[in-house]
Amino acid sequence: MLHALRRPRPLSWGLAGLFAALYACVAVNRHRRMLTQAYDLGIFEQAVRAYAHGEAPVVLLKGPGYQLLGDHFHPLLATLAPLYRLFPSAVTLLLAQAVLMALAVVPLARWAFEVGGPRLAALIGALTGASWGIVEAVADDFHEIAFAVPLLAFAATALGRGRPVAAVLWALPLVLVKEDLGLTVAVVGALVFVRAGKGSGTRALGFGVAVFGVAATALTVLVVLPSFNPDGGFDYWGQMGTREAAGAPWELAGRLVWPPLKWLLLGLAAATAGFLGLRSPLVLLCAPTLGWRLAADNSHYWGVSYHYSAVLMPLLLAALVDAVRRTGAFVGPGRAPGRALGRLPGRLPGRVLTRGREAGSDRAAVRRARRALAVAGLVALVTLPVYPLHELVAPGAWGTSPRLERARTMLARIPDGATVAASNRLAAQLAGRTTVGLVCREPSPSLVQPMSDEAPSAGAVRGGPDWVVVDLADPSVQAPCAIADTRRMLDRYERLGYRRVVDDGDLRLLGRP
Repeated sequence: MLHALRRPRPLSWGLAGLFAALYACVAVNRHRRMLTQAYDLGIFEQAVRAYAHGEAPVVLLKGPGYQLLGDHFHPLLATLAPLYRLFPSAVTLLLAQAVLMALAVVPLARWAFEVGGPRLAALIGALTGASWGIVEAVADDFHEIAFAVPLLAFAATALGRGRPVAAVLWALPLVLVKEDLGLTVAVVGALVFVRAGKGSGTRALGFGVAVFGVAATALTVLVVLPSFNPDGGFDYWGQMGTREAAGAPWELAGRLVWPPLKWLLLGLAAATAGFLGLRSPLVLLCAPTLGWRLAADNSHYWGVSYHYSAVLMPLLLAALVDAVRRTGAFVGPGRAPGRALGRLPGRLPGRVLTRGREAGSDRAAVRRARRALAVAGLVALVTLPVYPLHELVAPGAWGTSPRLERARTMLARIPDGATVAASNRLAAQLAGRTTVGLVCREPSPSLVQPMSDEAPSAGAVRGGPDWVVVDLADPSVQAPCAIADTRRMLDRYERLGYRRVVDDGDLRLLGRP
């Protein structure tokens, strides 16, 4: 067994399988504890559920008749439809995301094996799997960028190993994952172009891919998304600093580095690459994602929470591997210089250079590589208790509170196929078996009040859901629904004659009169 783990394939796939299992445990357990939300697990489940039944991804949780391809461009989600049709549950999406995210370990660990043997491969694989951006993403509901993480890992690794065609093939599907990733594809093309010799077909390939990536993002944002969007535009223009770029470019430049919360993002990203990774051209692949996040006026994009940093992790760790390779401090089994990004220093005598065996620049290279790997390892250790992977060993994370049992009992009273208005976290539990929208919004069809001032009788109320279910203690009720809007709609439903079926403190279930 141990001998097998000294080979690249079982080592890389073994680590990927381990982290897939860990991610799945965290994600599924959080869903069991009702910590997942309509925004975004419920939204994506409604979209995939529609795809699974051969329908357009119309998502009631975003609004009546809302076509999700008008929000972000992610048609690659449809590939989950056959799996969801077989196993129609939010858990299917969470497990698929766990596997996709864990796949990023495979190319990075195998490349690290080539660079420095099994120990370096195990370290890089562990750093990838435990990286804060990926761990946070797998615990934060489900998102389309689950597809991007392995694609970026394979593309960056292929670039670093000097395989431009493979890098391009891995990168091209990114334009079907999210609209901004076309710019990352463009950077892949630019790196291929710069690395190729003049007049070569590879140079033409790189130029074509760079142009294609920019064109794909422009076409998606300016034409495709507005054509599906109910308001006929791109919902996120207002967050991207476009007015500052057009009127006062210096204001946009200032927004890239202020407020100081952005320094935490940049510093933690640099430390994840061991700082040495900033010397690798591969780190340029992070520029498009960091650019739009820092330019935006949405503070959620600036920090180190949510799922936004997951796509950076494989790129930063690929840059670290490439930078360590460039030091010449490691020579893995059977490694040859090849046509990688940058010239490899002369082949060194041992698999791993050790103290006292080399002189001058060799010893300095060893120290640089070790410091970089130590910094990256320290980041993983420090962030481990901060991000949700620590829940695996937290006893409180595996229990079932009486309140959770009461909430489950309440939801069980809602029959499959019913129409429901629900608060954020409860809606995530119902998206797979009911038609659910958010309670704070006007239902579709709209509620019609009775003509008489008397209490409505059965069948007098037209429109509206069959059931209304709310957890007023849900901390996520502040967004996407303010608690005031939720209470206002609850009062309205009750005035229209919806009866209280469950009234258990902050847990409320109303039924149609």
